[in-house]
Amino acid sequence: MSTDTVSVPDRDLWRPLRYLWRVPLLLLHIVLGILLCSLILSWNQHVVMKDGKEPFAHRMIRWWSTKLLRIFGLRSVRVGQPLADPVLFVANHTSWIDIEMLHSQRAACFVAKAEIASWPLVGWLAANGGTIFHRRGSNHSLSTVMQVMVERLRDGRSVAVFPEGGTGYNGVLKVFHARIFQAALDAEVPVQPVALRFARGGRRIIDAGFREDESFMGNIVRLLGEAPMDAEVHFLTPVPASPDARRRMAEQARERIDAALQDAMANKDHA
Repeated sequence: MSTDTVSVPDRDLWRPLRYLWRVPLLLLHIVLGILLCSLILSWNQHVVMKDGKEPFAHRMIRWWSTKLLRIFGLRSVRVGQPLADPVLFVANHTSWIDIEMLHSQRAACFVAKAEIASWPLVGWLAANGGTIFHRRGSNHSLSTVMQVMVERLRDGRSVAVFPEGGTGYNGVLKVFHARIFQAALDAEVPVQPVALRFARGGRRIIDAGFREDESFMGNIVRLLGEAPMDAEVHFLTPVPASPDARRRMAEQARERIDAALQDAMANKDHA
């Protein structure tokens, strides 16, 4: 697997200047996000897409996420088309910003680690966005999460998961856990792989996400100073349902994502 990277020189003279305007914009955008959650999302958590029409609350999530990416110097680029709700999106995972990348193109209920629920402000924002919290390593928690996923899907909401079970580093795509695919089978909805890819000048950047042993705040600070990049969201061909072979579904999803991460993009649609 190719792990080419394009890095900005260590002495990036523009980095301090980027902080000067990006930090204030980020703080203002967070305040705006609090207002949107309080006035719109908290009252519209159960709205769903009807006849292919996206509800206003979902459009607000996409707008806010797209602008957040722009503050970090990331241009949201869509490749392919997302299926209409409900669908189970399965994506690769390298950073917290993966959620905002997918949300910039389609509002979905994410499955995230339970620790996030207790984070100041972030947990509240995530909960209002429909996040399903999972305590890693707990079979009881996983069973509950699977049940909630099925309920959301049957109610018409899309759900997004990271089948690797954690973030990968240095462009390595880990094995996909197959059990999570059962929710789509139980709810009888399609599974669409999504490849999330950072690029600059058309070449993939593998270290934009978490670096090994890098903290959440450390990643935020580093990304705030980075030179502009493309945040590509590749919606790929759905994986055929296979009730007796969840493992094969997981492998096919991983294979398609891996190929999209390495291949040159085509037919870009800019957000």
